[in-house]
Amino acid sequence: MYYERTIEAAARNISKTFPVLLVTGPRQVGKSTLLEHMAEPGRKIVCLDNPTLRALAKSDPELFLQRYAPPVLIDEVQYAPELFPYIKIIVDKRKRNGDFWLTGSQMFHMMKNVTESLAGRAGILPMLGLSSAEISARHPGPFIVDPGQLSNRISEADPMTVTEVFERIYKGSMPRLYEVEDVNHEIYFESYLDTYLTRDIRDLEQVANETTFLNFIRIVAARTATNVNYEALGQETGVSSPTAKKWLSILVSCGIVVLIEPYSTNALKRVIKAPRMYFLDTGLCAHLLGWGSPQVLEASAMSGAFFETWVVGEIIKSYLNAGKRPPLYFYRDSNKREIDLIIRGDGRSHPVEIKKSSAPSNATKNFSVLDESEAGTGAVVCLASDLIPIDRKNWLVPAWGI
Repeated sequence: MYYERTIEAAARNISKTFPVLLVTGPRQVGKSTLLEHMAEPGRKIVCLDNPTLRALAKSDPELFLQRYAPPVLIDEVQYAPELFPYIKIIVDKRKRNGDFWLTGSQMFHMMKNVTESLAGRAGILPMLGLSSAEISARHPGPFIVDPGQLSNRISEADPMTVTEVFERIYKGSMPRLYEVEDVNHEIYFESYLDTYLTRDIRDLEQVANETTFLNFIRIVAARTATNVNYEALGQETGVSSPTAKKWLSILVSCGIVVLIEPYSTNALKRVIKAPRMYFLDTGLCAHLLGWGSPQVLEASAMSGAFFETWVVGEIIKSYLNAGKRPPLYFYRDSNKREIDLIIRGDGRSHPVEIKKSSAPSNATKNFSVLDESEAGTGAVVCLASDLIPIDRKNWLVPAWGI
């Protein structure tokens, strides 16, 4: 079963605008499947997971590109960065948009080569796993805190109970888990981690001890929806703070973790400077921490952190799927006043609080830290049954409608 991807429209737009479309993101989020689904008759498809093809691409990139001349889809292009200068030559000669479709799982390997070789010639499209909206066959635009747009989103969505929400959180967003009914989650995620560690991370040559690095990933998973503290991460893992910072940057570059930067203005002097981190696939996060079922997870002390992680991930996907950079920040000051998310748009800062409750009370109390002249409509994303006004400026928003 193929799930229609919202990001397809953005991918087609980039392909019409640039000679090179590069879709990046974590392994197994559906990059290759998306482009194969989009590919027109006559477009060659080649995957550099194949050792023979990879060897040819690395040893004789010019011959490789003669054999697989555009229009072509090259999957896992990070394995042969030698191709990029030759792609540039072909692009400059042919001057045809959409000639090259590329995918890559290791963004850290590719970006330097793309920046140096294909500047101005490549449109880069980050991609994550299935959004909750895509699973429900909905394709809304970016999540914007506007009553009219929120009303439209909610009216198109099917209400979900807390049990259904946590079943989705526990399962995660990997397409294969939804496309094939009898996939064993535990085996799937163990295989995913093994592939990630043995292929992607080992290739980086920055991680000497894979066991220690896996433990680091588990520690990061346990700290999802918290502010980054490199010293604490290093102490818990048994590595230095600089190593913890380097390893976290690897997880960010791979699309495993996202960092939300703190929001600050000249008027906000006491803001905490550390970013906030979230695991981007809640299913992988739950597996790393050993949660045995969605029911056990929902009843645990971490249920609020998982709910917040899931909501933030859904909002991020809503922007990436539209080909837009998520304009997201968070707020925390030295007085421990927090706002989970601040969405910037049209010169306004829209505060968003995330609560695992159907009727949270006093959830907007910290919205007042934002200057009245720039504060926009606020939202409390929760388990409410419908879009409900809190006051003249703030709304309860059902999480299942994002």
